Formats: sequence, structure tokens, C-alpha cells
Amino acid sequence: MESLLPFIIACPLAFLAGVVDAIGGGGGLISLPGFIMAGLPMHMVLGTNKLSSCMGTSLATFRFWRQGLIQWRRALPCAVCGLVGSATGANLALLIDDGVFRLIMVVVIPLTALYLMRGRSLDAEREPFGRGRTLALCMCISLAVGVYDGIYGPGTGTFLMIGFTSFAHLTLGQAAGTTKVVNLTTNVSALVVFLLSGHVWLLLGLVCGLCNMAGNYLGVSLFTSKGAAVTKPIMLTVLAIFMVKTVGELAGVF
Repeated sequence: MESLLPFIIACPLAFLAGVVDAIGGGGGLISLPGFIMAGLPMHMVLGTNKLSSCMGTSLATFRFWRQGLIQWRRALPCAVCGLVGSATGANLALLIDDGVFRLIMVVVIPLTALYLMRGRSLDAEREPFGRGRTLALCMCISLAVGVYDGIYGPGTGTFLMIGFTSFAHLTLGQAAGTTKVVNLTTNVSALVVFLLSGHVWLLLGLVCGLCNMAGNYLGVSLFTSKGAAVTKPIMLTVLAIFMVKTVGELAGVF
């Protein structure tokens, strides 16, 4: 644990995860394997990753706010729904066999990827709904994806982005801002639990957190300048990694 090797392995992946997370969500699919390869016990992997990702997501959330992409009257109720959903999902996870849920995701992931490839562009012009309907839809999406986050988790940010743009008709920027607030809230909640239970390697988490912040800074800049041109490929890549991970778990490879 005192070797520099865990830092050498985890820090570059934390940076890359920050870039991916800021643009399209799903950075945990990149950072978690980094902490595993660094040799941390599994609970320590999860807790240290939460510290790192919370730091990066905080910076991304601040930058999206400064750019006027976060409407707090919408984002805060969505964050509450995400928390409720995550807590509900965590309890449901005790009742649902993990293998069954992975089988469901093997169907859901390709359908999501197909929608991204063949559906309308993420930044396509959509007729905006009224304020009340938009808020209600965003809260429902946050609750549903929060349940998923509590049960399983990977790719939560990606699913929020797709839900907000496709079903609530938010612009790509508004969807990204709201997603960051929801993600940050659920991440901080989980981090508190890991900190209280002593499952966070603070030094590694803080150093990787700085790398993750640098990645998020670059990711927000790319998102702002490139929009859907960079977001869509990132999302498809995240879904592809997620699919490989899920199939590998079902086959007993991972």
C-alpha cells in the first residue's frame, strides 16, 4: 500500500475517467479497474473511487453552473429523487439475483446503443415541454435511474443524459448540468458511508481526485466546444465497455 505503483496505475485512469465522465458519464467504468489493478481490496476500491470521482464531479458541476447550464429549481428536486431512487435500489438489490439483473442489462445496453446510433442527435432541436411537465419528467427519470444506480450502478450518468435529452427534451447542455448535480449528490452520499466505515485510502483518493479534476476540466472544455460531436462517441464507447464488462461477469471471466 505504501508503494508508488498504485499511484502510477490509478492516476492516469482517474484522469481519463474524468474526461469521459464530464462529457457523457460512465467514468467509473474506467477508474474502477484502475483501483482494482492497483491491488486495493474491493470495498476500498469502491470507497477510494467515490472520493476521486466526487472531487472531479464537483469541479465539473461548478463549471457547468458558471456557464449557466444548471437550473437549480430543476436540478435540486432531481437530486432528491436520485437519492430516494438510489436508496430504494440498494434495498431492491438484496431481493434481486445479481445474475438476473446482468442478463437484463445485456438486452438493455445494445438497445440503448442502437437508439444512440439511429435516433435523433443528442443536440437535435426538440419542442420543449412546459416547466411543470419538464420538472416532473426529469424527477421521474432521476428516480428511475437512481434505482438502477442503487442496484447496479455503472453508466448512471450516461443513462441520465439520454433520459433528460430524449424524454424530458432538455438541451444537451441542460441535461449535462442536471446530470452532474444528481451524480454529485448520490456520490457524496455513498462517500460518507465509505468514510465512516473506513474504506477509503485517503492519500490515493485525493491524488487520483486531483487527476480526475484535471480530466473533468478538459472534458467540460471539450463538451462546450464540440457538443454532440464528442458526446455521442464517448457514450457509445462507455456502453461498449459496459457490455464487455457485463458479459464477462456473466461468463465468469471478470
